[in-house]
Amino acid sequence: MVTLDLRHVASPAVRDLLHLVNHPYFDRTQQQIEHLGGCTEPVRLTGHTATVDTTTGEVLRSYTTSDEPMGSLLTTCGNRRASRCPACSRLYATDTYHLIRAGLSGGKNVPDTVRTHPRAFVTLTPPSFGPVHNRPTTPGGDVRPCRCRKLHGPTDPLLGTPLNPATYDYAGAVLFNAHAGALWARFTTYLRREIAARLGMTQKAVHAVLRVSFAKVAEYQQRGLVHFHAVIRLDGPDGSSQPPPPYAAVAVLTGAARVRVRVESDAVGERELSWGEQLDVCEMTAFGTDSEFTDQAVAAYVAKYATKSADASGTLDRALFCRPCQGRGMAPSAQTGVPVECRTCTGTGQSRPLPRLAVERHVRQMIRTCWDLGQRPEFADLKLWKWAHMLGFRGHFSTKSRCYSVTLGQLRDARRAWRTEQARAHVDLPDLNPSTTLVVGRWAYQGSGYSPGEELLAATVRHGRELERQFVAEGGCS
Repeated sequence: MVTLDLRHVASPAVRDLLHLVNHPYFDRTQQQIEHLGGCTEPVRLTGHTATVDTTTGEVLRSYTTSDEPMGSLLTTCGNRRASRCPACSRLYATDTYHLIRAGLSGGKNVPDTVRTHPRAFVTLTPPSFGPVHNRPTTPGGDVRPCRCRKLHGPTDPLLGTPLNPATYDYAGAVLFNAHAGALWARFTTYLRREIAARLGMTQKAVHAVLRVSFAKVAEYQQRGLVHFHAVIRLDGPDGSSQPPPPYAAVAVLTGAARVRVRVESDAVGERELSWGEQLDVCEMTAFGTDSEFTDQAVAAYVAKYATKSADASGTLDRALFCRPCQGRGMAPSAQTGVPVECRTCTGTGQSRPLPRLAVERHVRQMIRTCWDLGQRPEFADLKLWKWAHMLGFRGHFSTKSRCYSVTLGQLRDARRAWRTEQARAHVDLPDLNPSTTLVVGRWAYQGSGYSPGEELLAATVRHGRELERQFVAEGGCS
């Protein structure tokens, strides 16, 4: 390796990159980074693995990170949030698209006949907690002035913020987000009861002839409240492989959104949390028709929002509580074990002081409300301080019922098996018999992220991949 004098290079990243380029194993380092596909915060692992023939004890293939140029193996972070890792979130969105599409049109072990089942695209919205700036439209689609008498543009930062912050029900908004998952769970329960009532049958009788399958995703509105988009399908008792009885139709889905969650507290009084008045139930059509709600359109829409987080409404994508003290403001002393003021957060429990957050006033007030309510014992189980960056929402962004379609885990397993087969063919290994081979290994977490020079290489990979996607989107050949 040639020794370079790089003292005249001002940028530490460029200096590190030049060291990498002149390293004898640079090609392997570049290969690892390209294999990550532009991941922004890869995980570094150390360890080894070996493929052993259990009948003879022969080691067919072995690998150790000791042979790597940096002594570690880089692997993707797998984060679903687009704000954290666009590359990994894009893969997550693709998997979600295929999961939703399979449950609508078949494929991935779901029969094609599923597209003949009654299916609906349902939107459950939050109620009002006070008037906010918006862009109302006329029946013809023209934008009308807001109640503040101004005509807001589509990117106006005032959109979604309260007209009068002093009277806005911030406590109610935060508690709704915190209980949105419970409201969804009750909705699915009451949905089955509503179907039984509409059909004039007992729940037991309905369960014997009808199954409700669904997949849903959460989306943040501009006002910082979550609402749910769901694909709901009616099946026979055995799931997607069996059609429902002829009398089961999409019309029986309406009327199940009248669920309530009661909250009692000295700080906020007695509250009944519920969905808003608007419940959209749109029957879906097959691909190739002129309807807006086709299989492909709905699958793409749901997949798009599966990678979003609260930052889409102007807030943050990282937790705000102090990790060393877990948001308590107190940590055990290393000498005595007695809780003392945390040195990292100086007793606030916050990793970043709330007044210094680079967010709009409305979002900061929702975060502050989460933090204040989270300190009260009656809301301890909600852990609002932990989910303050999510404006109180602590549920899963995307969920599905058991029999809706393939799972994300099955899609990942299929992709892993395909890559394993490609790697086996690349090194010219014989076709291994799973019943007579065993893969053993040991891995340890070393850290995450790139070195400054590696980050420059990763940025080049990300730029190249983005150019390829734009080329394909504009009609080029992939």
